[in-house]
Amino acid sequence: MANVLDVANLIISKTGTIDVWKLQKLVYYCQAWSLVWDNQPMFSERIEAWSGGPACVELYQKYKGQHEVKDYDFTSGKIFTSDEIETVDAIIRDYGDKKNYELRMLTQMEDPWLEARGDVPFMHHCENEITHESMKLYYGNLYRKENEFD
Repeated sequence: MANVLDVANLIISKTGTIDVWKLQKLVYYCQAWSLVWDNQPMFSERIEAWSGGPACVELYQKYKGQHEVKDYDFTSGKIFTSDEIETVDAIIRDYGDKKNYELRMLTQMEDPWLEARGDVPFMHHCENEITHESMKLYYGNLYRKENEFD
């Protein structure tokens, strides 16, 4: 299984220079939709419900203090499956044109982030995990509604 940095590197290799917080949200959507489409997580690291939206601590630590990322590093040797690559491509296609603040607002209106935050006040620190189950349930329902009449 890939780690979150592998997925981030794949995204950066396809998008070029990218805002660090936008990268956090794209990685989150890759994880969520992989759970729906492929019935498995794309990476093992947990995603937390931070005040700025879903975030992965390992990705934050990697790019802490940076506004944008333009370089990627495939030294891990991770080879992605065709399903994983299709998921990343779909996320970039469907969410890649949005600004980081648009993605933040979008994720903050969706149940997985809202449920994980619970009653934590908006600008307060929160390490609550956005679970795989909540992502799969929420995005799975969206997927079924989208494809109901196909």
